[in-house]
Amino acid sequence: MLLADRIARAETRIFKAVFPNTTNHYDTLFGGTTLMLMDEVAFIAATRFSRLKMVTVSSERVDFTHPIPGGSLVELVASIEHVGKTSLKVRVELFVEQMYSDDRHKAVTGLFTFVAVDEHKRPVRILE
Repeated sequence: MLLADRIARAETRIFKAVFPNTTNHYDTLFGGTTLMLMDEVAFIAATRFSRLKMVTVSSERVDFTHPIPGGSLVELVASIEHVGKTSLKVRVELFVEQMYSDDRHKAVTGLFTFVAVDEHKRPVRILE
């Protein structure tokens, strides 16, 4: 399979509802919860691409540009941005939607780096 095809097939989308137990005192999604959701969807995309054991080694430049209010829906979209020998980078975009309108906009973006590891947690090649 061509690299571009593998990248396209690994794109991962997850939808979540923002319930009260995930919001702070401003009734917006906790930043830590947002990062957890982003890391989860990035991990799934990395694993779907590599079909190897993957571990998160860094997150960089996570930008929160709009609040995510309670009672809204979020879509997280993860796509492979770069493939190295043992690591890859996954871009995650989080879109917020109002439940009862067509209003939708990008609220958060971030880049996550993963490394493929063997059973001893040593790096292994992603592409043979």
